Amino acid sequence: MCLWRRRKLRCFLFLLIASILSLIFQIWLIHNNAQFQGGSSFQGMMSKWLNTGNKDAQENLKLFMKHASQANLPLFLMDPSVLEAVRNVSRGSVDERRAPHHCRYLCSSQGVITLGLLGDSDVKLKPDLLQSLHDDGFQYVITEGHDPRLASVASMAAGKVPHHMLFRRHSFLIHIVVLYERPGKFLWHAAVEAEKTQKWMSLVENRELQFGEYEGAYDKMEIIPTKLDGVKLNIPKIPSAFLQQIPHARFLECNYGQARKFHTAYGSDQTAEGVEFVGKAKSLLSQGRAVLDRIGVRFWMSSGTCLGWFRQCGIIPHSKDVDFGIWIKDYKDTLIPAFQAAGLSLKHRFGKVEDSFELSFQSGDVKLDIFFFYEEDDIMWNGGTQARTGKKFKYIFPRFTLCWTEFLDMKVRVPCETLAYVQANYGANWYEPVKQWDWKNSPPNVQPNGQWPEEKWSEVIQLFDVR
Repeated sequence: MCLWRRRKLRCFLFLLIASILSLIFQIWLIHNNAQFQGGSSFQGMMSKWLNTGNKDAQENLKLFMKHASQANLPLFLMDPSVLEAVRNVSRGSVDERRAPHHCRYLCSSQGVITLGLLGDSDVKLKPDLLQSLHDDGFQYVITEGHDPRLASVASMAAGKVPHHMLFRRHSFLIHIVVLYERPGKFLWHAAVEAEKTQKWMSLVENRELQFGEYEGAYDKMEIIPTKLDGVKLNIPKIPSAFLQQIPHARFLECNYGQARKFHTAYGSDQTAEGVEFVGKAKSLLSQGRAVLDRIGVRFWMSSGTCLGWFRQCGIIPHSKDVDFGIWIKDYKDTLIPAFQAAGLSLKHRFGKVEDSFELSFQSGDVKLDIFFFYEEDDIMWNGGTQARTGKKFKYIFPRFTLCWTEFLDMKVRVPCETLAYVQANYGANWYEPVKQWDWKNSPPNVQPNGQWPEEKWSEVIQLFDVR
């Protein structure tokens, strides 16, 4: 009898060890064979497997949304990890046999769900809503700040509106980002000044939030109702379009306080000529933006247009042109025909795509200069060409990234490192207005860059009659 029991035990242990080895082999096979991964990483697949029984996100979000629905809060899902899961399922890249239906989406949130709250109407949470949430175990903190729709108003600090809200139940967080529509017809959210809010820090507990490190700007989007893991939610109609904006959404507000000081010190050109030019320049900037957006080419405000935004939050009346910067890697052959089709005449074409490329278009008596930027080691540069002599010039900038801003009621890009960019181009005295400017000698970042061979002039120095 004892011998039989020993044999049964050995058999059981043998089968257990064999099962474990088989499981290890299957895990190794999935990890090392891309065809078994179904477009997702092994780690992500295992994470979903381990989260199969995790209903914390599901239950807490369902409870929160019940209260929010009763209060008619215009909330929508903007959580990147959950929206990515939604996009993957719509593409058919998630195997529904492997991903449990009851927590296919929300378990990917890792304990933090991000919702957007459209702040077009009164977004103050009513005391009875907060009390009912508190009664159901939610701790919360709400941060407030200036109303972005009044950003250019001198008394902007007087009015406070909600910026971010954080709700916590057990270890689960719901982060609400309040989005306001700006005059430029886009959505904006504030940064989180977490270091000023001890309660915020205590609720977050060093967990990473997806939004709030910087101010952000997003295109307006259509929101549609859906149900994820049994929870009724609103989501962007095209999740991929929203997800693509997230890495490039950083926003910079113009320094209106600095602009007011500038106008106090140096006055404001209100002559008929100056006012007329500003109106024409604004129209040309809007027209140029529309053309480049239509063909999918990124641009930013450069040179004097960038200086005008940074220094005085407006167009410099005596600048006489509008300046765009474009990465040479973003150039498309359709760019020139697109501008011409929009009614802008090509005034000159200097250099070539491989070196010192530059375009200028004319609209009435105002021109749009487009400078193409090249990347080289730790610098970026654009070129210039003197038509009379063929001499080449190089304008050097420290490396920079791009941010959104609002300028003349338009959503446009500027260098994020604006001060360094402006100082490179205009020197330490950039704050002082200068009406006499020689593009070949005045900029502190200009240097000679050789000369085009005379036999190449017909190719690299092209001037056009725009009368």
